[in-house]
Amino acid sequence: MRRSICAVLIPILGVCLAAPLYAHAHHVKQAASTSLPVTTSSAQARALYEKGMADYENLYLERCDDDWRAAVKADPKLALAWAWIAFNSSDPKEVNAAREKAKALAPKLTPGEQLMIAWIVKVQEGDFIGGISAMNDLLEMYPKDKHVLYLAGNWLMLEDGNEQAQKIMEKALAIDKDFPAALNDLAYLDARNREFAKAFAAMDRYVALLPKEPNPQDSYGELLRMAGNFEGSLQHYRAALKIDPDFVTSQVGLGDTYALMGNQEQARIEYDNAIRDAHNEADRLAYGMQKAMTWVRDGKFGEADKLFQEIARAAHAKEQDLQEAQAYRHLAEYQTDDNAALQYLQSAEQSLGHRSTISKSEKDEELSRILRTRAVRAARAGNAALAGTSLKQLEAMAAGSRNRVIQSSYNGAAGTLLMDHKKFAEAITYLEEDQDNPFTLELLVQAYYQTNQSEKLSQAEATLRGTNVPTMEQALVVPAARLRRPEI
Repeated sequence: MRRSICAVLIPILGVCLAAPLYAHAHHVKQAASTSLPVTTSSAQARALYEKGMADYENLYLERCDDDWRAAVKADPKLALAWAWIAFNSSDPKEVNAAREKAKALAPKLTPGEQLMIAWIVKVQEGDFIGGISAMNDLLEMYPKDKHVLYLAGNWLMLEDGNEQAQKIMEKALAIDKDFPAALNDLAYLDARNREFAKAFAAMDRYVALLPKEPNPQDSYGELLRMAGNFEGSLQHYRAALKIDPDFVTSQVGLGDTYALMGNQEQARIEYDNAIRDAHNEADRLAYGMQKAMTWVRDGKFGEADKLFQEIARAAHAKEQDLQEAQAYRHLAEYQTDDNAALQYLQSAEQSLGHRSTISKSEKDEELSRILRTRAVRAARAGNAALAGTSLKQLEAMAAGSRNRVIQSSYNGAAGTLLMDHKKFAEAITYLEEDQDNPFTLELLVQAYYQTNQSEKLSQAEATLRGTNVPTMEQALVVPAARLRRPEI
């Protein structure tokens, strides 16, 4: 069923799209062994693979790639190592090559290994439903392998499947109540639900279990920042860097925290240190974009323009097409002129087509964000045709995928356009499926006010004002919302 928005006749699905990520498994037979096997003839390769998985769980996200690269050098047939290089690497060429290696080797592996590779490969190639199905079958085959449970739950968190991820992490902790990686993720899930007392209790256990590792301190810093305790956040990030000065995510954390505190000058100093120490080009470009956002927070859009354009050019030169697209999209997000924003969005979409190295999943997610922004900006520029075309393209993408990023992009765009035409009750149906976005929360506050839902209004406003994440959306919405209602 379809409805039309009066005046501009933009088609919108009558029912919002929000399919669960964690579908039913196919009732595969449980494996005889408790743990997923790793097929290799080399003891050295096996040890390196396992070290990589341990480093991944401890959030050494560059070091684990080095481990897996060394593993496939010791045994080029170690397919799981190729698969995890494909999953984690920031180099698009390496990702493609590693994925093809894993696919070619998969038929000779055990059924469980085949499922793990199918999960990674299918998701990257855009078959989200097939990837989820393989993941579910893997979980059913190895229900007592805490490491497999962690990998699945952690991926679901990255895809905003928080409810499903929480169930999986609780299963992992039922197997081993002191499993550090699961404790860490469970704390993040509690924090996302704003249950900070539970989150900090889990963090205390996590720190106690790994007192010499930097990531527990890093995670504690991030969760304290989410709760609005900026000074406590800075202390924990510094503690992480004292343990390991090369743990660059904590250096970025300092920049993010100072940015949210309003000290943009210090934030830029911290980001410059992170850019200097970055382990790869993708991270270096991402940290540069965080730095560029400090100029947006300062209201110095000309400085932001210069830096984002510089980052886009650098990304293009280094064949980092995804980061180039992101830089142009961010440029569009804060422009005061809708037509200028639309021009930057055109450059962003063109960036995604420069080469075929971006995985389909990453390309689709970024395209959905571009289309969302384009639909909103086009409607406000009076270009109803472009707004309608963009929304229809988003609708088709969302109907064909369970990817939560794409779902959120569609629901956010549809709800925003309905709000523009004062279709408040209809807009709420869509906006409630995108409540992690500050733009959406701001609209939900208005929609609840217009529909006399005072309890939901208060909850949405509290969530909006308490949002402490270092994103462009937060920079553009939350500080202004706090100034409007400083007494709350």
